Amino acid sequence: MDTRRLRIGCEFVYHAEIPTPTVFQVQPSLASEVLVADESWSFEPELDVRRYADLYGNPCLRTVLPTGESVLRYAAVATVRDAVDDADPDAPENPVAALPDDVLLFTLPSRYCLPDMLANEAWKQFADVPPGYSRVQTICDHVNEHLTFQYGSSTATSTALDVFTTGYGVCRDFTHLAISFCRALNIPARYAFGYLPDMDVPPDPAPMDFAAWMEVWLGDRWWTFDPRNNQRRKGRVVIGRGRDASDVAMATTFGGPVLQSMAVVAEEDAG
Repeated sequence: MDTRRLRIGCEFVYHAEIPTPTVFQVQPSLASEVLVADESWSFEPELDVRRYADLYGNPCLRTVLPTGESVLRYAAVATVRDAVDDADPDAPENPVAALPDDVLLFTLPSRYCLPDMLANEAWKQFADVPPGYSRVQTICDHVNEHLTFQYGSSTATSTALDVFTTGYGVCRDFTHLAISFCRALNIPARYAFGYLPDMDVPPDPAPMDFAAWMEVWLGDRWWTFDPRNNQRRKGRVVIGRGRDASDVAMATTFGGPVLQSMAVVAEEDAG
């Protein structure tokens, strides 16, 4: 199998008025299909940290941001397949009664994904589309056409219904809406986020950021779909998976520190 190497990582600069407990999710998932090497962490000032795996098995890091400015940096080299996301046009949908027990959760409403509120729209748009892989792709096509990507068009509280109504969002909003439509049709769908380099695609002129996409249960496995880019891509490095963005936030702060800057790296390693 052909592989390629990526440089991945990030930097957060915070300013806190008081010591603030924080959880970071920036390290590749242990369940991801990548080989991670040369990992390094740095903290300014030095911080006490503790690592753990959350409910979904995602690696997390706990710390307390001190009063004043603090900087967290993470860097690694990831070896990924030199291939686009897997696909199978014949992958079938499953009756709810036949779904694995641990997959049922991903048919239900969650904080940002509202299949109950969007059910009428889902059935109106997709009821006559043949079930299976092609129907999920049709959902992605529809979301990609319905929403316009625009930074600042949504907030941390925007739901799939909100962005469906406004017609604007960022990658997490595209993902929440597509997940909601899938779940409304009883198709299990979960949220994923991570590093996504511009590998063998035209470079995006916008600064690199974390990316969000979805995974859908068809047949006997999860399949990757990307309603924001709406194409199969190379080099995805999963950080976390969950019901929606509330389960896998890159940083969860138990207080109100100011994020002064954030930088993300996901690019092919030239070394």
